[in-house]
Amino acid sequence: QVQLVESGGNLVQPGGSLRLSCAASGFTFSSYVMGWYRQALGKERELVATVTQAGGRTNYVESVKGRFSISRDNVKKAVYLQMNSLKPEDTAVYYCNVAPIQAAFSSWGQGTQVTVSS
Repeated sequence: QVQLVESGGNLVQPGGSLRLSCAASGFTFSSYVMGWYRQALGKERELVATVTQAGGRTNYVESVKGRFSISRDNVKKAVYLQMNSLKPEDTAVYYCNVAPIQAAFSSWGQGTQVTVSS
């Protein structure tokens, strides 16, 4: 079955950096656009970054453009999110999944908590 395991979240000061990782299994990873999503307390989950199947094209939500960078390794079946110049408003639980979400991927991983605070 589909498994997505996120890691790398932490408490970091404003302006700091983190690198999130996601290990995928149970599906043909290289066939899917992958994305990083986040959900802040009391808010809906939002898609913040996507990367195409071969990694050649990326897209970002306006609020993270120029600060976040998504990448993938199809051999390792992993997707990464490099986050720089972090702001308090980036505080959220971060998840990876295919993009857009499809029925077979409706079960989410546990996510990884990112907290940006001084």
